[in-house]
Amino acid sequence: MKKLILTDAAWKQKLSAEAYHVLRKKGTERAFTGQYHNCDEKGIYACAACDHPLFSSVHKFDAGTGWPSFWAPISLQAVVLEEDFSLVLKRTEVTCACCGSHLGHVFPDGPPPAHERYCMNSIALKLIPRR
Repeated sequence: MKKLILTDAAWKQKLSAEAYHVLRKKGTERAFTGQYHNCDEKGIYACAACDHPLFSSVHKFDAGTGWPSFWAPISLQAVVLEEDFSLVLKRTEVTCACCGSHLGHVFPDGPPPAHERYCMNSIALKLIPRR
């Protein structure tokens, strides 16, 4: 996979201010405000910054948290997991494997079979509907 590398100025020009804050500065959108938290449309969720495929609607579930949740990425190579100590609790950050944008966090409290909950920011995703 070819990596997308842009300058900070280029990211600011490409993304809205809110998307830049979440994707490039590791921000979080408010719960229950994103367009995909309650979306049942079928398709592929790609990175909003670079269009890299990340998650399938087949793996999406309602975790009741206010953010779109998935029990697995589309492939293990689609995302990168890194330890995050920015809050008191240790978390695992999820970033796009192509452009390094912050997507959200993964937690070990999801449904079977993976028992993982990839809790993503809606603004970090772009749904490509199944046709």
